[in-house]
Amino acid sequence: MIRIDASGVKPIYEQIYDEFVKLILLDVLKEGDNLPSVRELALTLQINPNTIQKSYKLLESKKFIKSIKGKGNFVDSKNEAYDYYKNDLEKKLTVIVEEMMQIGIEKEVILILVEEMVNNA
Repeated sequence: MIRIDASGVKPIYEQIYDEFVKLILLDVLKEGDNLPSVRELALTLQINPNTIQKSYKLLESKKFIKSIKGKGNFVDSKNEAYDYYKNDLEKKLTVIVEEMMQIGIEKEVILILVEEMVNNA
């Protein structure tokens, strides 16, 4: 279910976060589904439980999951998570477009680049 690249550039906790976000947004994990316990996932992936905990905290802070003390971690409302994720991506895209314009890339060139990326996705 969750794949990580221990030799990758991206920190493991972020890889776990990304994998869960994908699973939630693709409806593999649905609202109310129980995530594996920190200990269980740490054993499965053979990594430190603190890394899993860090991933879960990040997922919770971005409204993808909710933690219920004594019961575990559960997928939260997809709509709220999707909106949060979309807004976050829009902010990142805004920064990138502003930086491109600051170095003199014309609007038309930026639009062509975006259109090519969308067509190739």
